[in-house]
Amino acid sequence: MTKKSEYSHIMKYTGLFGGIQVMNMLVSMVRNKLVAMLLGPVGMGMLAVFNSTVKLVSESTNMGIGVSGVKLVSQYADDEDAEKLDHSIKVVRLWSLLTALLGMMICALFGPCFDAMSFSWGDHSLHYIVLSPTIALMAITTGEVVILKSLRQLTSLALISFYNVLAVFVISIPIYYFFAERGIVPSLVLGALMQMLLTISYSWRRCPYRITFSRKILADGKSMIRLGLALVAAGILGSGADFAVRSYLSNNAGFDVVGLYNAGYMLTFVYAGMVFSSLESDYFPRLSAINNDVEAQNQCVNRQIEVSLLILAPMLVAFIIATPILLPLLFSESFMPVLEMMQVAILGMFVRTISLPVAYLPLAKGHSTLYLCVEAAYDVLIVGATISLYHWYGLVGTGIALTLSIAIDYVMIYLVMKARYGYRISAEVMRYIALQFPFGVMAYIVTFIESAAIYWSLGVLLVLSSTAISVYILHGKTSLWEKLMRKINRKS
Repeated sequence: MTKKSEYSHIMKYTGLFGGIQVMNMLVSMVRNKLVAMLLGPVGMGMLAVFNSTVKLVSESTNMGIGVSGVKLVSQYADDEDAEKLDHSIKVVRLWSLLTALLGMMICALFGPCFDAMSFSWGDHSLHYIVLSPTIALMAITTGEVVILKSLRQLTSLALISFYNVLAVFVISIPIYYFFAERGIVPSLVLGALMQMLLTISYSWRRCPYRITFSRKILADGKSMIRLGLALVAAGILGSGADFAVRSYLSNNAGFDVVGLYNAGYMLTFVYAGMVFSSLESDYFPRLSAINNDVEAQNQCVNRQIEVSLLILAPMLVAFIIATPILLPLLFSESFMPVLEMMQVAILGMFVRTISLPVAYLPLAKGHSTLYLCVEAAYDVLIVGATISLYHWYGLVGTGIALTLSIAIDYVMIYLVMKARYGYRISAEVMRYIALQFPFGVMAYIVTFIESAAIYWSLGVLLVLSSTAISVYILHGKTSLWEKLMRKINRKS
């Protein structure tokens, strides 16, 4: 792949998955609004409890195959050895089936325990038994998604994502309309079934489904499971860190502050996640396919950072400026106290754009212990920083804590990856940081201006300037513009 075509590839699929995320968010917003109207607060609470339990059981029993399986299969995706590729797919499918059975049994057997922990009224054990097939369906779906990612079927993945959101919308709304709260469990099961059917309709066409039970296939999945268990452990540590932060805020400030923090955290990370969504689907399989070539590894990481930074920087500048409009639009005026926390936290997303591609290196190499240690260090850092800075600066201190933790985490990640894998940040990445990061800082400074006319004038100027720089650089690096013009000329 030439330099220009690689930039075009990254740009294309970052835009594709980012665009799909935007459409998914729009459909989900409409669905959530209708669901809230049909179910009411009690029904929404039940839906949240069932969803969180399903997620907990799924993530605890799927052995992290969703990521570690990509590492296993993608290393053979570019080889001409079809036998090894076929064997790795059999390993993923067998272990996915086993985790499906494990998750389903745990959900059914521990239904009374989940009921006791989640509900203070009624007996919902039967609900968890009925929900148990959802865990199995999700595990099988995960295995098939791994195959599509590893084989670079990225357009198919994007379509599956969008079709799934539409399918859940079409299925759930009529069920909630006719059955209200009684339809929650059936809608979750049917939603998982539809997602699985959509996924296998693409993956089985590419790789016909075959399951082979043998000791060799089980044994060959050990490295995948070892890495996957580290991912599960990292997820548990991350959930523990979130729980610790929210518990501290709840005990020292009240549920209203927890609600504000959750809203600010969700908006900040979900917005940037529209661009980050391409990392796991496109970038990680490409990085995993690179074995011991340090130069190719560094080139892959740095080019991903370049494109992500150039795309995301103008969006983040716009987000900082537009937050006073977005907050009441997406939530309500009562959430305005989280405004300052969000505006400073968004600066952390600039750093996260640089750190995330580097943080994938241990996963791509299959080094589970190193990955777990790095994640654990960040979790300790974010808890300590949030508690300390909230004590001194209140809610805005939590935003400072997020940005500061992400910045310190990047320094740590860079030093570790430099020593362990020979990673070096490129001169081009440094140049683009120097070009774009000041716009983020200036946008944050503008938020202290009280005059609306000056605020919006300077804000729009910063957004346009940042966008112009990114467009100019990306135009020179990619061939997408030339391809678009050729298509237009052919049609005319």
